[in-house]
Amino acid sequence: MGGFDFVKDDENLTSTSFNRFEERVSSLAKKRDQAEQRTGERKSAFINITADTTTMEKRASLLAEFGWNYAMIDVVVAGTSAVSTLRDYCSDLGLAIHAHRAMHAAFDRDPKHGISMQFLAKLMRLIGVSQIHTGTAVGKLIGSKKEVRLLADVLRNSLTKPSGNILLEQDWGSMKSAFPVSSGGLHPGLVPDVLDIYGQDLVLLVSGGIHGHPDGTRAGAEATLQAIEAWKEGISLHEKAARSKELARALEKWGSYQPK
Repeated sequence: MGGFDFVKDDENLTSTSFNRFEERVSSLAKKRDQAEQRTGERKSAFINITADTTTMEKRASLLAEFGWNYAMIDVVVAGTSAVSTLRDYCSDLGLAIHAHRAMHAAFDRDPKHGISMQFLAKLMRLIGVSQIHTGTAVGKLIGSKKEVRLLADVLRNSLTKPSGNILLEQDWGSMKSAFPVSSGGLHPGLVPDVLDIYGQDLVLLVSGGIHGHPDGTRAGAEATLQAIEAWKEGISLHEKAARSKELARALEKWGSYQPK
């Protein structure tokens, strides 16, 4: 109701005794339909199906049954073979894949061993996911602006340009692009910085910066949209906040604080 297009499961949430997958899918579908009727806007969700391959297929089928158009998978935890299998299965159901990179740091943050996040992003694009998390450079996750921009280029461009010993030139030919997902410690005060880095072709995930708004979740969503509008209008957040009370309240709480 606050204007956002999607909600998202946490990467740790699949099905628990207090939050069963099947019940969550059904309940969210009702809320989606209500929000669409009231706003006239399309709404969706990234619901986490991560499990063994057979269970993921069953969960994907349930998502399609309830009219969802995305399935979320923790792609490192599930493994590339499982993700590839689910890509084909979900495609037949009309579901795109939202890829979460949870556990990636176990092998891409030590410079002496492992693989790079750029390689993982390439691999997921080749498999055919529609979106994958790439960090923020200004939020709580480790990652420089250069790294984030390189990841966005790997996912979005038809030709990836070489970059030192990190990336070789890559002509993607007819391979589809994927959206980079910026998430982790974001709030309205950081939105312009993220958009300066990524541009407009991204998925912007704001969680605590929405739910933690002094006036509640809906006001937090509205404040974040107002921050996006300010960036598009080419004005400062404080100029926008002068006539946008939700953004003003968010700036009072967070300012431009960058979590560590």
